[in-house]
Amino acid sequence: MPDSWWRGAVIYQVYPRSFADGNGDGVGDLAGLRDRLPYLAGLGVDALWLNPWYPSPMADGGYDVADYRDIEAVFGTLAEAEALIAEAHRAGLKIILDVVPNHASDQSAWFREALAAGPGSPERERFWFRPGQGDAPPNDWQSIFGGPAWTRVPDGEWYLHLFAPEQPDFNWNSPDVVQEFHDVLRFWYDRGVDGIRIDSAALLVKDPDAEPDGSDPYTDRDGVHEIYRGWRAVTDGYPDRMLVGEVWLPDQERLARYLRPDEMHTAFNFDFLNCAWEPHALRKVIETTLATHTPLGAPPTWVLANHDVVRPVTRYGRADTSFSLQDRRHGAPTDRALGVRRARAAALLAMALPGAVYVYQGEELGLPEVEDLPDELRQDPIWTRSGRTDPGRDGCRVPLPWSGDRPPFGFGTGEPWLPQPAEWKDLTVEAQDADPGSMLALYRAALAIRRERLGDGTMEWLPAEEDVLAFTRDSGLTCVVNLGAAPVPLPAGRAVLLASGPVEDGMLPPDTTAWLG
Repeated sequence: MPDSWWRGAVIYQVYPRSFADGNGDGVGDLAGLRDRLPYLAGLGVDALWLNPWYPSPMADGGYDVADYRDIEAVFGTLAEAEALIAEAHRAGLKIILDVVPNHASDQSAWFREALAAGPGSPERERFWFRPGQGDAPPNDWQSIFGGPAWTRVPDGEWYLHLFAPEQPDFNWNSPDVVQEFHDVLRFWYDRGVDGIRIDSAALLVKDPDAEPDGSDPYTDRDGVHEIYRGWRAVTDGYPDRMLVGEVWLPDQERLARYLRPDEMHTAFNFDFLNCAWEPHALRKVIETTLATHTPLGAPPTWVLANHDVVRPVTRYGRADTSFSLQDRRHGAPTDRALGVRRARAAALLAMALPGAVYVYQGEELGLPEVEDLPDELRQDPIWTRSGRTDPGRDGCRVPLPWSGDRPPFGFGTGEPWLPQPAEWKDLTVEAQDADPGSMLALYRAALAIRRERLGDGTMEWLPAEEDVLAFTRDSGLTCVVNLGAAPVPLPAGRAVLLASGPVEDGMLPPDTTAWLG
């Protein structure tokens, strides 16, 4: 197995609108990101995954892509993107781009051509246009964002959108669609991009005419694998590039099919992200993950957060610490101190496991979910599509706090596109830089040790008490996690390299992780 960089990498997710604003318009951009590259290199990460930066009407935060070969003007220019890639490489950072193959923007050239061309045209074959049933849609499919998954156009046909109406789904039976995405991959690989994150990867193949036989007509259908074999063939034409899939599937055996040697290199581990802070559940997820990945030679990934989920500091302080896309439990009571303690322990657990780790921006600062955003400022289409009953994902997308004691906290000079809580003055990079006990200090210390002693490899479970997870890595480092309610003794004679909380007299407190030499 070649020693490829992604196998044990720490990959930092950048949500560009909310990372750093370089021109003072209140929206993060490439200029702000380029200014902060030294921070990211100093944090100790290996690669950056950037959420979509392409031209977009922003109906879904950039996941409605109008043009794959350019940069959204609010973020900058294609020349700036090329400069960012080069500067990141000089700083030792790889770049992973988001590609959204399930759908386009309704403002894209292809979709406008399809509307103009009319029923039965080759242009419409690139999307899912269908006649309705009288005045009703072709079938009863519902959008993942709420409401019907079909929208009618003036000539009477309907088009499919599994997400918002502004996001018409591509028809992957069209050779034009297949060729277009192969060309898009080459466009960015030619500019030095090191990897591609594939959005909504299991949704591409559909059967709108499927009988209701219990099988899902648009999720994880067998034909999707031929698509990714094509992507892998393109990717293999460039040295040391990788594909990572966003594959939300409850079945690990089905997930494994995406990781075959001629498909994706890795996939996000949502079982781990969704798992409750509970020892037996966590151990089962870890064991199942390793059992799925090891025979395929694919490295596992360990993920606690991203731009779609409730931030760990909030989630881990709740009575129910699991996560579900279908129920974010907005406003559920949260014990913030408990959430911080568990988030620190979970970070050290994730970083100790064999494989790659993803860190969502602000996770290293211990930012909580912002649950009291004014309704009139919410931008997530889930908010409107749900009839303003589900506040959506804006709460984990609030711009980062960098410095100062009041908003915009060094994010930029203008008013941020989403408001930052005043109490974030204690969570800025500047404030945490000066505190050796801060979340930021913990991440920097952990990532430094990880680079030297962890990453890809193997692990072995150690005997432990009922509510304790303990394992040793091939480097000799031992990780002990206490998920119980009482302190537990650490193995005697082992030096504590790092702990997520205070360790005294050889006892590991509840909700604490220790790394032992």
